[in-house]
Amino acid sequence: MTTSIFNEIKEELQKGVSNSNHPFKFGVLGTVDANNAPKLRTVVLRNISDELVFSFYTDERSSKINHIQNNNKVSLLFYHPEKLLQLKINGTAIIKNEEDTKQKTWAILHPNAKKDYTTHLAPGSFINNPNELEYLTNNHFFIAIAIIPDSIEYLKIEKPQHTRVLFTKEKDSWKSNFMVP
Repeated sequence: MTTSIFNEIKEELQKGVSNSNHPFKFGVLGTVDANNAPKLRTVVLRNISDELVFSFYTDERSSKINHIQNNNKVSLLFYHPEKLLQLKINGTAIIKNEEDTKQKTWAILHPNAKKDYTTHLAPGSFINNPNELEYLTNNHFFIAIAIIPDSIEYLKIEKPQHTRVLFTKEKDSWKSNFMVP
């Protein structure tokens, strides 16, 4: 039974990458700041490998980069409201700072999306007027983040009873345990 659940997880996450209207297109990323305070923000799921390595993009000046550099243990949360399906993923974040990787991904990025990584000021900087935001033309701060999961918690709300399973990665395989919902 857990094999079919694990396959459902993979299938829904792949749909999040390929279908812009799928609820798993957006997930919540949790990091910890320098004061050990949790920080949450929405990220766009850009890729998921066959090994379930998650990827998203960000501005390399964003606070999440500092958080990951100080503590690379992160969480992701996805929720599908129609299927009443929640996925909680814990893992290790890796900043993909190799110049060739950054440039290859940058080259295939949609031109409208590139603008998000070219602001003159860093994300989170205070400004007087959002209409006066300045963009760079010959520089960008684009970077990709990969998350290697070590656990995935599946919760499906259904009748007559809910299903909750914890998948944990041990070496190259996933082990599963049912949990009380």
